[in-house]
Amino acid sequence: MAPLIVTLALDPAAQGRFDALRAAHFPIERNHLAAHVTLFHALPGEHLERVRNDLADVAQRPAYDVQVTRVRSLGRGVAYDLSAAELDEQHRELTRRWDPWLTRQDRQPLRPHVTVQNKVAPAAARALLAELSASFSPYDVRGTGLALWRYLGGPWEPRGLFPFED
Repeated sequence: MAPLIVTLALDPAAQGRFDALRAAHFPIERNHLAAHVTLFHALPGEHLERVRNDLADVAQRPAYDVQVTRVRSLGRGVAYDLSAAELDEQHRELTRRWDPWLTRQDRQPLRPHVTVQNKVAPAAARALLAELSASFSPYDVRGTGLALWRYLGGPWEPRGLFPFED
């Protein structure tokens, strides 16, 4: 079965801003996805119902602010780093619940980010980093829920949205 991916859903204004940056700077032939904040990269597809139940449980909490802390180089791309104690707490809880299934990548400490450019020449990445960094100052976006996806070898298929309480 195809693996499952879990992401943090963001408020519509933030999502739109990140999607516009991704559309402008991500190589078009590789840009199959909206901007996203991946929390888990490859959960076993056969555990779909358990994952859904756990996400519904963990999402029973108020929405929270997530700070966009900096623009960061990925070497061949650029990302915005994010930070929120509530997000760290949710991630730890889900990691505890899913520990037996986690891949090596999903066992790594969470470093939430939104990639707006990837797989470009290093010079192009440096230029975008300089451009975005010149006017950057930290700001908040809103975490609005958790989203579940099935990985289809490029595109992702939506498998559930678990909104936080307003």
